[in-house]
Amino acid sequence: MAGQGGPVGDGPEIFEQGQEFSSGKTAVRIASVAALGGLLFGYDSAVINGAVDSIQEDFGIGNAELGFAVASALLGAAAGAMTAGRIADRIGRIAVMKIAAVLFFVSAFGTGFAHEVWAVVLFRIVGGIGVGVASVIAPAYIAETSPPGIRGRLGSLQQLAIVSGIFASFAVNWLLQWAAGGPNEPLWFGLDAWRWMFLAMALPAVLYGVLAFTIPESPRYLVASHKIPEARRVLSMLLGKKNLEITITRIRETLEREDKPSWRDLRKPTGGLYGIVWVGLGLSIFQQFVGINVIFYYSNVLWQAVGFSADESAVYTVITSVINVLTTLIAIALIDKIGRKPLLLIGSSGMAVTLITMAVIFANATVGPDGNPSLPGASGVIALIAANLFVVAFGMSWGPVVWVLLGEMFPNRIRAAALGLAAAGQWAANWLITVTFPGLREHLGLAYGFYGLCAVLSGLFVWRWVMETKGVSLEDMHGEILREDKAANS
Repeated sequence: MAGQGGPVGDGPEIFEQGQEFSSGKTAVRIASVAALGGLLFGYDSAVINGAVDSIQEDFGIGNAELGFAVASALLGAAAGAMTAGRIADRIGRIAVMKIAAVLFFVSAFGTGFAHEVWAVVLFRIVGGIGVGVASVIAPAYIAETSPPGIRGRLGSLQQLAIVSGIFASFAVNWLLQWAAGGPNEPLWFGLDAWRWMFLAMALPAVLYGVLAFTIPESPRYLVASHKIPEARRVLSMLLGKKNLEITITRIRETLEREDKPSWRDLRKPTGGLYGIVWVGLGLSIFQQFVGINVIFYYSNVLWQAVGFSADESAVYTVITSVINVLTTLIAIALIDKIGRKPLLLIGSSGMAVTLITMAVIFANATVGPDGNPSLPGASGVIALIAANLFVVAFGMSWGPVVWVLLGEMFPNRIRAAALGLAAAGQWAANWLITVTFPGLREHLGLAYGFYGLCAVLSGLFVWRWVMETKGVSLEDMHGEILREDKAANS
């Protein structure tokens, strides 16, 4: 994070392979606990999918109000992302994880027991703040505690946890809906099944909070806080004892500055944001503008609209989430072998083809008297296959790779501010796509056409602007800013 330097593995390329492997087991365990924030991130983001119709029915709200209620968590996520880095610089990474766990817990009960739509919105925003905090602190912490040889794979654990959380929410939603006979039917203690969908999130929130006590603080934060003996102990656990003092010296050098970290670090001496900051924002916005969360937030509604029953739609949604988990494993296997940029380009191509296919199918669909499209025969099957292939293309590329890049691409002195700004931009873009979709239910061809265009543009953006970071020392991430500063001073 900015002012705290990059991951502890950025300098010690000199560590021996066997040493890195043995210490890598510890890094995997630590990263797995940190990534639990991603599990809650995914669960909280997708749990609304099973409750959309019930919320609209119980509170008697229209499509516009429904869109705002669904997307309200994203407003909190943007706020949480903007502030998480600065707070983590002051009180530590682990403390911020514990705060996120509390926010998830409060959101679970507040939304589950809400009896007015404003309460749903309020507690969804609270949970959203937790999501935003987790979206920043997990990739930053994982990067700061990862050996260089497995940095990409450990960084991908964040996305694996997110998609696992999405799967868990869909599976829990389906089980509760099945047990009650419908999402709006009473289950236990007279509470409707859709309310238990939110209450179930309290369990992983408690687990996340408890496990946060079992992992060490980031060595970068410890050095910045002048806790050198503790930092030395953590570094020794993560990277072994060889060249330990060299590592600590390099960390100290990256932390030396006359002023405190601030948002002003993102601006060039001549004004305007550094180019690398714009690249991070572009990656974040394109990740959302391809419409991935339309599939996860509204898939039940979508597939019912094309002829599937509520139970069939819930099953297909669970299948889609399983596909998302499996394809993320592909990315984890490949990201440190073929690199970040090739995966993004492959993903953009796959997303463009599948989204344009869906756009053509829905543009030619028959619209019934209720305004919903009808896809009889083969067209419905093709749309279902295209939607799942879109998830494959996204899951093996833009889903995990963007989080890895955001954790490692920014120079040490701007990491917290730049990562926070990029994540906030991502949540703002997510909110915009989510809140506008209900109004596009009767124009799905247009909606998917726009997402397909964004997929095409995302590939062009990556080809032109994204730097490959595979095998690049995080200390070398300073190069882009140094070049811009040198140009400004010449």
